[in-house]
Amino acid sequence: MKKSFQRVIATLNLFQGKQSLTIFLLAAFFALSACDDSSSASDDNNETSAVESSSSVKDSDSTEESSSSIDKKSSGNETKDKSSSSDTKSSSSTKETKVSSDSKSSSSVKTDDSSSSNKDKSSSSEMQSSSSSVKRSSSSVAKSSSSGEYVPYAHTADLGPLWFDDVFKQFLDTRNNRSYYYLTIYNKDHSDSLTVFAENLNIGEMVDGAKDQSDNDKIERYCYDNDTTNCDRYGGLYQWAEMMGFNDSCNTKSCAHLIDENHQGICPQDWRIMTYDDFQFILKSENVTHGIDDLKTQNGFGGYNTTGFSVVGPGYNWDHTFRGFQESTYFFYPQERDDSTTIPSGMSRGTTSTSHTWKLKTHGFSVRCVMIYKKSENN
Repeated sequence: MKKSFQRVIATLNLFQGKQSLTIFLLAAFFALSACDDSSSASDDNNETSAVESSSSVKDSDSTEESSSSIDKKSSGNETKDKSSSSDTKSSSSTKETKVSSDSKSSSSVKTDDSSSSNKDKSSSSEMQSSSSSVKRSSSSVAKSSSSGEYVPYAHTADLGPLWFDDVFKQFLDTRNNRSYYYLTIYNKDHSDSLTVFAENLNIGEMVDGAKDQSDNDKIERYCYDNDTTNCDRYGGLYQWAEMMGFNDSCNTKSCAHLIDENHQGICPQDWRIMTYDDFQFILKSENVTHGIDDLKTQNGFGGYNTTGFSVVGPGYNWDHTFRGFQESTYFFYPQERDDSTTIPSGMSRGTTSTSHTWKLKTHGFSVRCVMIYKKSENN
């Protein structure tokens, strides 16, 4: 009985074991089918997530979320999930780094944009500095031009109040393309007139003031302090024989027989050297009310210049030495006293008289030109 009972127990145990095995096998079967279902579901989810990811790429141009969602949804087992999630994290952290660096770089771009304002500022400051450097360079150019690249003097500054009455005309000397202002001056009753340069003649090659003007093949001139810019403003200074167009030997011997009535000398064609009588005519013209001061320019020579004759202060060369710059002037005339002297007219700034004393022909004085055969004509 006892043995029979033990057999029954054993049989029940065996049955229970088989039942457990059966239950185990059934559970395993359902697990496998569930795995297939989840796998197919994950495949479906993968397709959906791929679509979502591509739309998210299109929409937001960022692949991080879609790739992390793909990685998360396509996890097949725990190990893969972990590694994939770690990959996702690392890739997302990498991409986050990129994004953050991109956002930093884009913020730096913005900073550049906002820094573009900095660039604008810096470029404006560069422009300011460059413009200031331009100003500096231009001022240096102005300085260099005043010393090296000389800008021709504007002679209108010396012409005085008659400039506004439109009485001046211009004559171009084609020998050196120098233009001169001239005007017609009338006597008090308008019975006579004189057309004369309102500037000193400036023609010829400059020679050193310590030397004679002895080259008879060309016109030579002195420029005060051997500076041609002084010739441009004040005119050249000439020895008597040079002015007359004679051989330089006429400075030490008489050449009276060579003097013409309308002596051209070194004046341009159709013009002649101003005579002493011409000077006296100007001194007594209709616009003179202050004596000699009405012949002097207002611009640095202390006059009124009501005549428009515009006497300036070029100085002179006295025995091969420059003197009287901006203080005095002398005019040679086409006449001589003896072998070596002639009589010029001279005047100084601040004086009310003229000098007419005999001087050496070898001094260097100024020259004015008068139009030939134009007296009694209104030009």
